[in-house]
Amino acid sequence: MEGLIGKKIGMTQVYDADGRRTCVTVVEVGPCPVVQLKTLENDGYVAAQLGFGPQKAKRLAKAQQKHFEKAGVETMKVLREFAMEDGDKELKVGDNVTVSNFDGVKFVDVTGVTKGRGFAGVLRRYNFAGGNMTHGGHSKRRTGGLAARDLPGWIEKGKKMPGHMGDVSRTARNLEVVAIRPEDNAILVKGSVPGARNGVVIVRKALKNKEIADKAKKGAK
Repeated sequence: MEGLIGKKIGMTQVYDADGRRTCVTVVEVGPCPVVQLKTLENDGYVAAQLGFGPQKAKRLAKAQQKHFEKAGVETMKVLREFAMEDGDKELKVGDNVTVSNFDGVKFVDVTGVTKGRGFAGVLRRYNFAGGNMTHGGHSKRRTGGLAARDLPGWIEKGKKMPGHMGDVSRTARNLEVVAIRPEDNAILVKGSVPGARNGVVIVRKALKNKEIADKAKKGAK
């Protein structure tokens, strides 16, 4: 399977065989039941729809409840589709995909929703320097000049200005897998992961590293 759905637990530190300390993020990954299989005949593409996180049935629409009922699995909070690999041909609806899916994987991409920071000024949002704090400065934390006095005479699109900060989808790429703990349904990745604790994340096998590996193999031939 290309990836799985998980939940960010938090950060900690582990030690390797040489006694070196590494900061890691603990991500609870799966188990993710297969809710639906997409096929070329019915859907025009091949993929598996996975679920994560139990949800009370009364909080879902009737159509969603029937969708899970048809698959024979309990109702879930999150549904995502993932591309299937060669080893997933025997996968059936109702099967559970666990963190063991990442056995042998050295790098992963983790996608999450960043923390919402509310309305923020340009100093916090874009790291502007601001004006003089002393000597009579009157632009300490202000935006500064916005538009030209001459043509065009209006604020151009994309101008960095105060506004809503955070709460956007971001992907941390090529994170090194430090350890996989099947007994805890956990994967430990080196470094930080977008989002707050207990936030839903998508963990995928690193695409760019795979491309580099494929190019190296072709070059060797």
